[in-house]
Amino acid sequence: MSDLSLTILAETPSDALPIERLHQRTFGPGRFALSAYRLREHVDHLLDLSFTARIGTLLVGSVRQLPICIDDTRALLLGPLTVEPPFRSRGVGRKLLDRALNDARAKGHRL
Repeated sequence: MSDLSLTILAETPSDALPIERLHQRTFGPGRFALSAYRLREHVDHLLDLSFTARIGTLLVGSVRQLPICIDDTRALLLGPLTVEPPFRSRGVGRKLLDRALNDARAKGHRL
């Protein structure tokens, strides 16, 4: 990753369309049939716990988290996590995951 100047930032509302396009490219049209996508259908992700990865102004990755309940237990569902294919295997996904998990813990989320 040392050859890339990567920035991890909290997602903003203006990131929605570029992230949707990233999901289209990386997951394809069949993504909506996946169980995880079905769970996300009617729940908004948390912007303060969802992140983008950028090299300069180029969006190269994204991770989202949304609130869920398992019985009466509050938790977070992490995902989707995706990275543009040319930037995979360069630590981008790991940095997104680490930021998402660390910020969730810092805000008191345990599961």
